[in-house]
Amino acid sequence: MGTFTVGVDIGGTFTDIVVLDTTGRLHTKKVSSTVSDYARAIIDGLNALLLDTGLKPADLSEVRHGTTVASNAILERKGARTGLITTKGFRDILEIRTLRMPRLYDIAWEKPPALVERHLRMVVAERVDAKGNVQIPLDPAEAHQVVEALLAEGVEAIAVCLINAYANPAHEQILRLAIEAVAPDLPYSISSEALPEIKEYERTSTTVINTYVKPVVASYLESLGNGLKQSGIAAPLLLMQSNGGLTTAEDASAKPMNIIESGPAGGVIGAEALSRALHLPNIITFDMGGTTAKASLVENGTVSRASEYHVGGGIMIGARLLTGAGYALKVPAVDLAEVGAGGGSIVRIDAAGGLKVGPDSAGAFPGPLCYDQGGTEPTVTDANLILGYINPDYLVGGELRLAAARARAVFAERVAEPLRLDLAQAAYGAYRIAASNMIRAIRAVSTERGRDPRDFALFAFGGNGPIFAAAIARDMMMQRIVVPPSPGLFSAFGLIYAEVEHHFSRTFHHLIRDADSAGLDDVLIGLEAQARARLRADGFTPPQMRLKRSALMHYHGQTFELTVMVPDGRIDQTTLRALEAGFGDEHERTYGHRAGPDEPVEIVGLQVVGIGLPEQPTVPSRLLPSREERREGPGSRPAYFGMEHGWLETPIVGRSDLAVGMSGPCIIEEYDATTVVPPGGRAELDAYSNILISL
Repeated sequence: MGTFTVGVDIGGTFTDIVVLDTTGRLHTKKVSSTVSDYARAIIDGLNALLLDTGLKPADLSEVRHGTTVASNAILERKGARTGLITTKGFRDILEIRTLRMPRLYDIAWEKPPALVERHLRMVVAERVDAKGNVQIPLDPAEAHQVVEALLAEGVEAIAVCLINAYANPAHEQILRLAIEAVAPDLPYSISSEALPEIKEYERTSTTVINTYVKPVVASYLESLGNGLKQSGIAAPLLLMQSNGGLTTAEDASAKPMNIIESGPAGGVIGAEALSRALHLPNIITFDMGGTTAKASLVENGTVSRASEYHVGGGIMIGARLLTGAGYALKVPAVDLAEVGAGGGSIVRIDAAGGLKVGPDSAGAFPGPLCYDQGGTEPTVTDANLILGYINPDYLVGGELRLAAARARAVFAERVAEPLRLDLAQAAYGAYRIAASNMIRAIRAVSTERGRDPRDFALFAFGGNGPIFAAAIARDMMMQRIVVPPSPGLFSAFGLIYAEVEHHFSRTFHHLIRDADSAGLDDVLIGLEAQARARLRADGFTPPQMRLKRSALMHYHGQTFELTVMVPDGRIDQTTLRALEAGFGDEHERTYGHRAGPDEPVEIVGLQVVGIGLPEQPTVPSRLLPSREERREGPGSRPAYFGMEHGWLETPIVGRSDLAVGMSGPCIIEEYDATTVVPPGGRAELDAYSNILISL
């Protein structure tokens, strides 16, 4: 049995690989993403890392993977040709949606096209009421007819979502039998298994998304699994879920809806674990890569999670309450805000003559101008190079040498000269605009959630996060920044901190004052039994199982729910009163107020999370990076810090040089990232080799 755990994260520009053993030895590799076949970069990168380190495939115990394959299939509309079967009268629910608009005053905004075209949406004459009573039975002959009609249209997968099937799935089971009889090899999903909850649009959309990406994800995971086997790697493959927990490749193939936002979750989970070790219970994570920047909140040592989010509708940078831009996905997910601002974000002059950064990106290929791989547009990375923040001879440990002269020439022609600015001023303007774009994401998870960012530390990672962290923190009056070890690969490293998780939910719609405590208890016991059975199938013993219970609640008449933890043990009237009080506390924390005691509180749904704990901790208390930080090169170079400071000769150091602390300006260069400490800042190392920057 191997002793090394592998974490692999695919980004828009680079694929990051981290290998860690139980003694703390850490090996890293960063390779360009292969957009045409993401699995190829993983296999090639792993083989190269094994060759570099002398490790053997048998030394690897697990491969943990965060992937964007599912989300890319939705963004690029490259999922399966999907058919939908629903109840007569509800054919257009995917079009009607919930009538919510992401931008209130933009009359030009158009909702994204439905993932299932109208002629591929079939209806059946059936009806079940909200209590599960059959009003109109479903004719099995009609079930076969609609399946055959969809097959005649050439569908590659079928989604089934009947109204109120969460209360009684009998009619969906009839359709399941029809699909298996007529097309036994066709991928399908039924809503009573995918999401047994109320809200017809959310349930339909979630079931359709699960079906739409199922063949794509299954094909990708099969390709990756075969590639690993061909390389002699027999270690099990685990996938990061959107909720921050791990699941098996088999489960991810069956329910790919749980891995749509797999990619960004790893870094947040790693930040949560490190924040506890640092006794920093409140942090805002800031992850900036090549195409996007993402922010999330860790409060009181716990990651903030959303019970629903929208995917594929562009990047949300406005108020978090203005939803509806994409396709609704009602599954638990790490609560992230994302903007189109990364190292590859294109810098241009807009129609009004102003400077604009992103959201479109040069991506991995052709990439920024300075990569000299065919890129023609100036990018944020080119601006950072011009400002002296990144070393033209030392990106990715010196493996990628940059074409600095070309970047300066094109940036001057396309940006500086039209603005009639000095080249450094133009580049610094792009840097500041990119920072302001990213501040929108941080505000979306802090001030728009009723949290003051000044009460939090900024936890910065990603290939570009540490370059911008100080500028962002200063603008938001945050005084402390944490840059973890291997920041450019931290999303991959964070996968190693994750634990196996399975989420189960069920609608339970009652006013809490009238709720039947025994009925509520029965639902929770049933969900707990499902969680234990799933963990047992994964190989966990009862002592390794941990269950967390929660309730979705709102004031009667509200549309949105808040999550409140349910204590262990039997449910009685004391528990129900505690739940009502807990909801009031959470409502006040989120919205700044609570209703009076006469306002009825309603339980909408119940959830149980089953967590599988490993026999031994996957991450040791101390890390021993195998890659040498020190590199040959000048001990300083000029860097530009705006009109106030201008060009300053700035010391260039490695992480280990901060053992005694250093005042800014200084630039810390590492294999996978660069950290900029501006004038007035101070950087030092802590006992865990994190860089702590105070402003």
